[in-house]
Amino acid sequence: MNTTIRLQREPFDAALEARKLTGGRTDIGAVVTFTGVCRADEGGEPIAALTLEHYPGMAEAEIARHVEKAIARWPLLGVTVIHRFGRIAPGEDIVLVITASSHRQAAFAAAEFLMDYLKTRAPFWKQVEKRGGKSWVEAKASDDSAAERWSEPKPARRDAAQ
Repeated sequence: MNTTIRLQREPFDAALEARKLTGGRTDIGAVVTFTGVCRADEGGEPIAALTLEHYPGMAEAEIARHVEKAIARWPLLGVTVIHRFGRIAPGEDIVLVITASSHRQAAFAAAEFLMDYLKTRAPFWKQVEKRGGKSWVEAKASDDSAAERWSEPKPARRDAAQ
């Protein structure tokens, strides 16, 4: 299993990272690559940049924990997660998730699972820079709802009287 988790300030090359993950492998039948890009607007208002902060060490450990959950849940043959931090201008890449499996269903599901986690629960703080100043971005209920679909089902409660 080839697994890469990196947090970095500098840009990444998604195609190069996919080749690193799959190079020389003949057991991989599907590769899903997702790249999140900084938009030029936030809520319909133009932005100058995003600044992403994280807690070094903790962020990598938390991402690794969720990568392990994905590996346990789907038959993956490789995973790459690269997340940038620092000031990111519109049009620049923010995050890269690559999942590889023998079959597409597992690769797609694992990539979605990891992105939903990164969007809602990864220990990053996002500040948006607009003409009027800077402000911290709040979590969105729609992102939380998307992540909930991956929750493990809770066992049914048994009535104490039974």
